[in-house]
Amino acid sequence: MKTEPIEKNRRILIIDDSQSIQADFQKILAANNSSDTELITARAQLFGGAVASTGRRHFELTAALQGQEGLAAVQAAKQSGQPFAMAFVDIRMPPGWDGIETTARLWEVDPDLQVVICTAYSDYSWKSITARIGNSDQLVILKKPFDTVEVLQLANALTEKWQLLQETRQRMDQLEKLVGERTRHLEETNASLQVKSPIASVTNIAWPCNMK
Repeated sequence: MKTEPIEKNRRILIIDDSQSIQADFQKILAANNSSDTELITARAQLFGGAVASTGRRHFELTAALQGQEGLAAVQAAKQSGQPFAMAFVDIRMPPGWDGIETTARLWEVDPDLQVVICTAYSDYSWKSITARIGNSDQLVILKKPFDTVEVLQLANALTEKWQLLQETRQRMDQLEKLVGERTRHLEETNASLQVKSPIASVTNIAWPCNMK
């Protein structure tokens, strides 16, 4: 059974009430980074010929200032068939939902979403967070201030994890379908053999003659 390839998902949602933090994520992760483009162009002019890119993996970003806005973005993405692979969510976004409530509501809409909660506060312990939203392997805590390497590692790892989850689910669905088809074929074959098998009838039995 042929497996249809799943499109690479590099879509990331940033939910943070600070536009400067959003700008930091943009510089680190966004596609078509102008500084990278300028650097590649300058190298080509200096050394001549084509120069390979830096190999940096870029992402498609969507930003939201509050949890409610982020939830609307996740809903729209799911309805369009282009869900986000992951989200960076700030822990405190007054006056709206905090990052924990936001995460819980995001998962109600998209259970596959990988989430990184960003926090600079010690009053949100892992225990207090999991007490509210459960202990999930789709949740990572990122302490502020974060650096470029941390953000890139999480973005690469969690988008890849989302991809593997979809591929595994696709294979399981196909395996279940294949098993169902084989089982149905065996049942049909068995039923056909039972219909075709010879059954002795009374009229076909040669009874011995009574000997006197």
